[in-house]
Amino acid sequence: QVQLVESGGGLVQPGGSLRLSCTTSGIIFSIYGMGWYRQAPGKQRELVARTIIGGSTNYADSVKGRFTISVDNTKKTVYLQINNLNAEDTAVYYCHARHLYSHQEYWGQGTQVTVSS
Repeated sequence: QVQLVESGGGLVQPGGSLRLSCTTSGIIFSIYGMGWYRQAPGKQRELVARTIIGGSTNYADSVKGRFTISVDNTKKTVYLQINNLNAEDTAVYYCHARHLYSHQEYWGQGTQVTVSS
């Protein structure tokens, strides 16, 4: 059974940083693409970053140079380091997994990131 549990969100001032964590179970990283999405109030959910172990890593243009996705296979955890936050980054951030062959998708419950002074 696949489970994704996000943590690390919170209230942060503009220019600040956070590290989001996605603790996984039932995931074999070598056959899953892992990613982070976000959804701001009144907006559609959008891709922030995604990575395939041994493959490519992609970022949304709006976060390039500020966000970094990484995977710790030992801890079965996916991280999203987010730096130089601004108000437009305020959103619920979701962890996402997609099986590379069956394309089965899984979502976490989300973690709120609020950027405000």
